[in-house]
Amino acid sequence: MSSTAKPVKPAKPSKASNKPAVKSEAKADSLICDPCETLGACFERHIDKSLTPKERDEQALFYAFAMSVKDQMLPKWRATRQQDRDTGNKKVAYLSLEFLMGRALGNALLNLDMNGESAQVLKDYAVALETLEAQEHDAGLGNGGLGRLAACFLDSCASLDLNVTGYGIRYEYGMFAQKLCDGYQVERPDRWLRDGNPWEVRVPSHNVTVPFFGHTESYIDRDGKRQYTWVETQDVLAVAYDMPVPGYRNERINTLRLWKSEATDDFDLEEFNQGDYTEAVARKNLAEQITMVLYPNDASENGKELRLRQQYFLSSASLQDLLNTWVGQRGPDFRDFARQHVMQLNDTHPSVAIPELMRLLMDKYGLSWDQAWEITSQTMAYTNHTLLPEALERWPVRMFAHMLPRLLDIIYEINARYLDTVAHHWPGDGGKLRAMSIIEEGDEPHIRMAYLAIVASFSVNGVAGLHTQLLTSGLFKDFYALWPEKFNNKTNGVTPRRWLAQSNPALAELLGKRLGEGWVKDLSRLSALNAFTDDEGLLKAWQEVKHGNKQQLAQLVEQECGVSFDPKMMFDVQVKRIHEYKRQLLNILHVIHLYHQIQQGKLTEITPRCVLIGGKAAPGYAMAKLLIKLANNVAHMVNSDPLVTPYLRFAFYPNYNVSAMERICPATDLSEQISTAGKEASGTGNMKFMMNGALTIGTLDGANIEMLEEVGEDNFFLFGLTADEVEALRPHYDPRHFIAKSQALSEVMSLLESGHFNLLEPGIFDPIIDSIRCPQDPWMTAADFESYRLAQVQAAKAYRDPHHWTQMSIRNTAASGRFSSDVTIGQYRDEIWGIA
Repeated sequence: MSSTAKPVKPAKPSKASNKPAVKSEAKADSLICDPCETLGACFERHIDKSLTPKERDEQALFYAFAMSVKDQMLPKWRATRQQDRDTGNKKVAYLSLEFLMGRALGNALLNLDMNGESAQVLKDYAVALETLEAQEHDAGLGNGGLGRLAACFLDSCASLDLNVTGYGIRYEYGMFAQKLCDGYQVERPDRWLRDGNPWEVRVPSHNVTVPFFGHTESYIDRDGKRQYTWVETQDVLAVAYDMPVPGYRNERINTLRLWKSEATDDFDLEEFNQGDYTEAVARKNLAEQITMVLYPNDASENGKELRLRQQYFLSSASLQDLLNTWVGQRGPDFRDFARQHVMQLNDTHPSVAIPELMRLLMDKYGLSWDQAWEITSQTMAYTNHTLLPEALERWPVRMFAHMLPRLLDIIYEINARYLDTVAHHWPGDGGKLRAMSIIEEGDEPHIRMAYLAIVASFSVNGVAGLHTQLLTSGLFKDFYALWPEKFNNKTNGVTPRRWLAQSNPALAELLGKRLGEGWVKDLSRLSALNAFTDDEGLLKAWQEVKHGNKQQLAQLVEQECGVSFDPKMMFDVQVKRIHEYKRQLLNILHVIHLYHQIQQGKLTEITPRCVLIGGKAAPGYAMAKLLIKLANNVAHMVNSDPLVTPYLRFAFYPNYNVSAMERICPATDLSEQISTAGKEASGTGNMKFMMNGALTIGTLDGANIEMLEEVGEDNFFLFGLTADEVEALRPHYDPRHFIAKSQALSEVMSLLESGHFNLLEPGIFDPIIDSIRCPQDPWMTAADFESYRLAQVQAAKAYRDPHHWTQMSIRNTAASGRFSSDVTIGQYRDEIWGIA
C-alpha cells in the first residue's frame, strides 16, 4: 500500500479533529474503551477518531493499530494489578538502566495469540501486518546485551505469571543512530519517540520528586535522637510512563515503568519577565537533560556527572514509588516490607538505590539505622555482568559530595560498620581493610559501587558458570571468603518467544508440526529433535527454512550495505557491541587471511562464505571506532576484487539493533563467539544463534562453556586459550613468537603493515598493528589466531557436507532448551526472590 492510498474499507464521517493518531503524551483515550470491544472495532474507532482519509498512511495506520492492540490488553492489565494487590503476592522490582525492548507489536500479537485476528482485521484495510510492523521504531531504551537480557527477563516473568515490575528510564533519544562515512562510524541522534509511542500510558498519579545538590543538616528531635535532613536541594520531577508486558497466552500483563525527568516549575517567571530568558529556563533544561539520551559520552566530567544523575534519578524515583504504594496500602508500618519486596539490581548502575533506600526509610519515615539496614540488606539483590575491573563503576567522592551529599553520609556510615566486620574477620590486616573498603583512598578518593552492592545485598550472582567462578576466585574473592552464602550463579537465557517463535516463523512452524506447540513455553521439549537427525524429510525441510531465511537476510544486506550476499555461501556472522575483548579484530584478521589465500590461488581449503560484522562503538572509544574503519576498508578491498568475490564477501552492517538481529539470527550458519577466555561474562547472542540452528565457533568463555556441554564438542568449533592459560601466559606473553610461528598471521601482518588496506590514509591503522604486537595486549589476539584459523578450516570443511552440517544444526537447536530465559527466571524465582 502506498503512503497515500486510501483503505478499501469506507470510512465513517470523522467525529474528531483531523490530527494524526493520539500521541502518548496525553492520557490515552483507549483507557476508557469497552472491555468487550473487538480488535476490529478498536481499530475502526481509532481511525475514525483520529485520521482523515488523506492521513491514513502506513505510519498512521500502525499507530492506530498498536493503540488498538494495547486496548485489548487494558482489561487484563488492570486485572493483573488488582490480583497482585488482593493476593498480596511478593513483588520484585527489576531496576535496570537499560531495557532493549525492540519493536513491541509482533511480540504482543504472538503472546496474546492475536496474529490470525490481526491479519483478518487488516485485510479489510488492504494492508499487510508485516507492513505495519515495519513502521515501528525500535525502542531506544538500551544498548547491548545487558538491556536485551532485561527485556527477555521481563517477557519470562510475565509468561511465568510472576509479579515483577521493570523500572527504567524513558530516554528521549537512544544511544545513537550509527551511520558510516568513508568507513568511519558517525553518530546521529536516535529520536525513537519522534512519532510517539503508542504502547505507553502516562501515569501522573505516580509522579515523585527527586532531590539533587544542597547540603545535609542535623538536629535533635523531641526524643533526643539526632536526625538528618537534606536541604536546599534542586528537585526534579520524575514522571511515570507505563508500558504493558504481556505474558505468553496467559492472563498476566506486567508493567515496565519508565521515568521521564521534568522541571518541577517550567521556568522562573520573574526572571523571564525581567528579560533574562536564558536563565529563566536553565533549570528546566537541566532537569530534562537527565533523561534526554541513553549513555551520555562519559569521557568528559560533564558526561560522568550526567551518568550519575541518571542512575540516582532512576533509583530514587523507583524506590519512592514502591514505598508510596506500600504506605498507601499498609500505612507507615514497614515490619513486613522486606518479606514482600525484592529489588534486583541489574549490574552496578542502580546500586545507588542502597543508600537511597536507607535515606528514605530513616529521613522520611523515621526508622532507626538498624531497622533501615535490616530492610535494605534483606531486599537488595545484585547481578554482576562484567569481569573487567575497569567496567566496575567508581564515582569520585567529591562528585557525590556535591550532587548527593546525604547519600555520601550514609555510604560512609555503611562503610564504617562494614569495615568493623572485616576487621573482626582479618584482625590486624590493614591491607585487607584498604582493599575491601567501599571508599578507595588516594589522591582522588572514589566510591566502589560494586563493593557497595555486595555489602548491602543478600544475593550476589554471576551470569554464567565460568563468570561466577572467576568472580569468587578473583575479582570478589575476599568478599566470597567473608560471605560465601551470598554468592550464586544464574546463567543467562533468552526468550524463545521473540528469538525463535517470532523472529523465525518458518522454523517455528516446522517445530510445531514435529513437536507440538508446547515448546514455546517449555524449550526443553526441543531435545526431542535429536531423535530425528536421520529423518530425511526433516533435514530437507530444515535446509529449506534456512535457505529462505538467508535469502531474506541477503536482501537486507544488499539494501543496507550495498553488498551482494549469495545464500548458497556460508553465512559467517558476528554482531555485538564493538569492544576489543569481543575480538572483532580476530575475525577481521581471518578475513584478510582468506582474502590473501584466494589472491594467491590457494583455494583447496576455501569454502565460499559471506562474513557479516555489525555493532556500535561507544562514542568515546577510539580503538573500537578504528576497528569499524578497518572492517569497512577490508570489506571494500574484498568486495571490489572479482577474483575474490566468488569465494568471499564481507560487509559491516550499520546501525545494528534488535530488529536487525531478528533477521540476522535465523539466517546465520556460523556464529562467532570469540572473546578472550575469561573476559565475557555470559553472552546472550550466542544463545539466540544456537536456538536458531547456527553452529558456534568460540572460546571457552562465558556461556559458551555451558553451550558446549549441552551440544557436545562434535557440534561446536572450539579454539583458543582457556582462562587459566591466558592468566598463566600473561607475565611472559610475546606476540612476536606467535606471529613468527604462524605463516598465515605473518602474511596478514605484512599486508596490514604495508598499508594495503589504507593506501590513501597512511598510518591510520598503526594503533591496531601496535596493539597486536604489544606484549601487554590483554586480549592476546596473536596467541589465539592460529587456533582460530584451524577451527575455521574445520568449519569450512564441515559446511561442504550439507547433510552433516544440517544434522549439527538440528542438534544445536535441540540443545538450546537450557538457555531459555524461562529457565533462568525460574531459578531467580526459586533461589533468590522466593516468590510463588
